[in-house]
Order: sequence, then structure tokens, then C-alpha cells
Amino acid sequence: MQRKTVLFLVNHDVVIYNFRLELVERLVADGHEVHISSPYGERIDDLVKLGSKYHEIKIARHGMNPIADGMLLLKYILLVKKVKPDIIFGYTIKPNIYGALAARFCGVPFVANITGLGTAVENPGIAQKITVALYKVGFKKVQRIFFQNTENRQFFIDRNLYTDKHAILPGSGVNLERFSPLPYPSEDDGIHFVFISRIMREKGIEHYLDAAKHFFAHCHPHDGGDLPVESLDHTSLRAERSNPKTTFHICGFCEQEYQSQLEELTKQGVIVYHGMVRNVREILKNVHCTIHPSFYPEGISNVLLESCASARPIITTDRSGCREVVEDGVNGFMVKQRDSQDLIDKIEKFLALSHEQKMQMGLAGRAKVEREFDRRIVVDAYLNEMENVG
Repeated sequence: MQRKTVLFLVNHDVVIYNFRLELVERLVADGHEVHISSPYGERIDDLVKLGSKYHEIKIARHGMNPIADGMLLLKYILLVKKVKPDIIFGYTIKPNIYGALAARFCGVPFVANITGLGTAVENPGIAQKITVALYKVGFKKVQRIFFQNTENRQFFIDRNLYTDKHAILPGSGVNLERFSPLPYPSEDDGIHFVFISRIMREKGIEHYLDAAKHFFAHCHPHDGGDLPVESLDHTSLRAERSNPKTTFHICGFCEQEYQSQLEELTKQGVIVYHGMVRNVREILKNVHCTIHPSFYPEGISNVLLESCASARPIITTDRSGCREVVEDGVNGFMVKQRDSQDLIDKIEKFLALSHEQKMQMGLAGRAKVEREFDRRIVVDAYLNEMENVG
């Protein structure tokens, strides 16, 4: 392939560093010129050290302000004229829409990646109508629209949005070398669970906290009596046997509305909150299972892919973006959306497994991502799109 100039448009440095690093590395290694546009974040410095060039453009990730969005479009047009890329890769809603419009205005091929619809787009309403209209205009001349799950693709099919340009990717994939299998920890210190995500309602944090309170109350019946878990049905396997010690860890950026609650629950010993974690492997090596009770409209959950690649069982939601990664009873358990009691029941099922059975679940998850979610599949798909550019 002849040398090309590639421009990435993203709304956060993590979007490209955590999920597209191997693509950037491959492009730089092959001699292509890589440009990245994103609001500044600490990972930008790492990307520049790899050999990419950075252009700071701030983005209001939420809300629809016509003036701010119009300015974003203008900045993208000026950036495209300055960089003169041979192809542009866009990720997340605003970089996709306004990046595609800028690319169309400048006559540059554009490849969009739908990494999830977002709550405002998934739910019927004015925001959905506006966004669909913008997709209709912005994506008219795009070269390819990549989806990470079939439900997101069906959303576009149902609205007749450029069905001839669709393709499915296995999410962002996972680096199977960077996320190699971790030795399964002993149970001498009890069973450790972890929630790794932005701490927001749609990611299922309230249901995870309900579960943590439930098990804390059963392990510490005198200490946990004042915890607000009485609304849940506590009839469970645990009542019929001894209570193993459980620890519920939480990692991720905390939305303001949950800050005081996490601080109080940490003080009581109900959870262990680690804040933002730079190297999630340091957490995964000590936990027995990742819990991801999300009902957020995402593409494919990277938390689940990285946990499975590390040979950890998962408990997650029966919805697009999550169900693709779990085989119920094989590499984890599937739970109903927004259902704390079902989550508790599935945690009970996990606790009832022997150490060997838990470990085999983790290995089954590793085998699944090796078969279906190798990040090299994703990298090759983007390189193929570059080959199609003259």
C-alpha cells in the first residue's frame, strides 16, 4: 500500500488510545502519516510519542447547541484543509456526523464507526429525530459505516440509512497479547467482584450497589442492618449454606451524583472504590468475576472483552453490546436489564460454583474472544478500507 495521510476524529483521548492503539501503531509502523483530533487528555502524549500528530479540538460531548456544533463543523473543515488527509476515520456521534460533513465538503473519503447509539438516539424523541436527520445528510457520501452489533445496524436499516455501506466489526476487538490470560486467584481471601465503567446510572451502578449491600448485609448481619436493601427478595441459596466472604470493587470515573454515596459505602466497608485505574490488569489479577449490568446503548463492551481475554468470568446484561460476549452458563451469566434481584440470583449461582468451575468459565471466555474478537480483525478491516482509496 502506498503511503497515506490518515486523520482520526474522536471526542476523547481514551477512545483512540484504549480501543484503536493497535491501528495507530500499525499505520505508523507501515510509514503512514497519522493525525489525531481530540480534546486533550493524558493519553495524547503517549500517542504523539508513537509518531502521530495531534490537533486539539474541544467537543461538547453532550447536548445539541447549534452554535457550538456549527463551530465544530467549521473547525473540522479547516483541519481537513490543513492536513489534506487521504482518508478520515470517525468515532462517536459528533465526530462521525460533523466529520463526515467536513469530509464531504472537502471531497475526502470518510469511514464512520458506530460505537453505540447513545441514550438520546436509542430512545424515541426529538433528539433521535434530529440525529437521524443529521446522519442522513452527513453519511450520504461516506465510504463505509462500521457497526459493532446487529441491533445498531438494524436501527439504520429500519430508517433506510445507506444500507449498501454497512459492515459489522467485532466491537473494537481486544489485544490478545496485551490482555493475556491471568492466573486465577485463590479464594483464601474470599470472592472478589469488580465493576469497571464510568459510574453512571445507565451502566448499572445502582444494581451493582444493591448487590453489594445485599451480600454485605448477609455477611455482616449486625453491621449491615441499616443498609437500604429491604426492598429486595433475600430468599437465596446463601440462606441454606455458610456465607463466603465477598468483596465488591468499583473502578472508574464517578458522576457527581454518586460521589457521596460511594464515599459512604466505602467508609462502611460495603465496597472498595479505586477511582480511575490506569492499568485495569492490576485489578483483574485479583478478582474472580467482572460484573457489567449495563443498559447503556453501547457497541460491544470493551470491559467484557478485556475481562474475558484475561480469563475472568463475566456477569452481564441481556442486551446488545453485552450479550454478544457472554454465553450463559459457559463463560458467565446473563442477567435481566435493570433487575437487581436477578443480578443477586446470578451472583449466588456463581458463588455456588467450585473454584475449578469458576476458573473454567474464565478459560471459556478467553477461548471465545480468541475465536471472535481478536483486534487484528478490526485493524485489517480499516487497512482494507485504506486500500480502497486511490
